[in-house]
Amino acid sequence: MTPVGELPGATAQPFRYRLRIRYGECDVQKVVYNARYADYVDLAAIEFLRVVWGDAVFGGGYDYQVVRLLLEWRSPLRYDEIAQVTVSTERIGTTSFALTMDLRRLGAPDPAVTAEATYVLVIQDELTKCAIPDELRRRLKAGAPDILVDHAGTGAGAPAP
Repeated sequence: MTPVGELPGATAQPFRYRLRIRYGECDVQKVVYNARYADYVDLAAIEFLRVVWGDAVFGGGYDYQVVRLLLEWRSPLRYDEIAQVTVSTERIGTTSFALTMDLRRLGAPDPAVTAEATYVLVIQDELTKCAIPDELRRRLKAGAPDILVDHAGTGAGAPAP
């Protein structure tokens, strides 16, 4: 299935988030604990939505809450590896939206983990769900092609949003 924001044949890369696997996130064999992948999904979603929605969500009256998270493990990530998470909008409903993510070792041909996270948009102070406004819907659908947020220190940067 083609994510909502992508056109068939388009050459733009989806939004990418990089992080370095830290020692405290791993077991004695230096393999990432399963539960930590949910943290990585959360970090990637935050950075994606920071670029896509900016101040509308981060201090602008809206917030979002996870209502479903599906993770599928294929291979482990290990201590001190650079993980790259790609994020795309999968679908947009009336009050909810889903993001798909692919977590892989930087440069690896296959993902270590795939994820689908479904969120509901809420009013920030009330935490009650609300319809996604047309402008936020448009920006979510457009996504953040060719943006890279690098918290791994690989020297790659992202254009300023």
